[in-house]
Amino acid sequence: MDLPIMVAKLGLENPHQDELENKEITETFPLETLGMIAFRGDSSTPCDRGTHFCNDQFAKVMLKYEISHRLSTAYHPQPSRQVEVSNQSLKRILERTVGENSASWSNKLDDALWAFRTAFKTRIGCTPYKLKFQLNELNELRDQAYENSLIYEEKTKKIHDSKIKDRILNAGDRVLLFNSRLKIFSRKLKSRWTGPFTVAHVFPYETIKLSQADGSNFKVNGHKLKHYFRGDIPKLVVPDLQTFPMDK
Repeated sequence: MDLPIMVAKLGLENPHQDELENKEITETFPLETLGMIAFRGDSSTPCDRGTHFCNDQFAKVMLKYEISHRLSTAYHPQPSRQVEVSNQSLKRILERTVGENSASWSNKLDDALWAFRTAFKTRIGCTPYKLKFQLNELNELRDQAYENSLIYEEKTKKIHDSKIKDRILNAGDRVLLFNSRLKIFSRKLKSRWTGPFTVAHVFPYETIKLSQADGSNFKVNGHKLKHYFRGDIPKLVVPDLQTFPMDK
């Protein structure tokens, strides 16, 4: 009668128990950094100035893990591209799945997150899911993703720089100003360029002082300006432009 019981007990024994190392159970999780993001380059977290980021609790977390909390500039979305790029991708996914009933977007959010996390990203050379949960050779995967990200940024920078046109602005030029705030209210046929304004002074590092018709002056970044022409186009500004007479 004892033989079946002994066989059953032997079947439940761990064959690898001698290979394992005994560890004392404590209240703290020994691998609490398992799910943390491994930073490459500067240890900083860029984000916008929302109240869910700017609060005491979030500041304590940043201080605990020695992470620099870097905030983006209001009305200047370029510095926060690392924060907004994921949200833009999720928004595009939701636009295709929600349909006319846009109020139900929260019901589709889990599916959208799953699709985003399991999709291959050219920038890092793998999926976000693999980068976070592929524990085998995790550091090697993250290093490779960081290298792929640098290569992708370099290619993107070259393409962007190739499309930049040098704008020579001088005092007295008439210019139009790109107003990014109008994007909130704009429609397809509404221009976001305001003006014209007159260039009062050109400072170093593309800082331009503009004057208005009422005499008030203000400074803007030169990359938000473009020339305003009402008559003939000056040859010195656009030397390679060819003009043709209008058909009568």
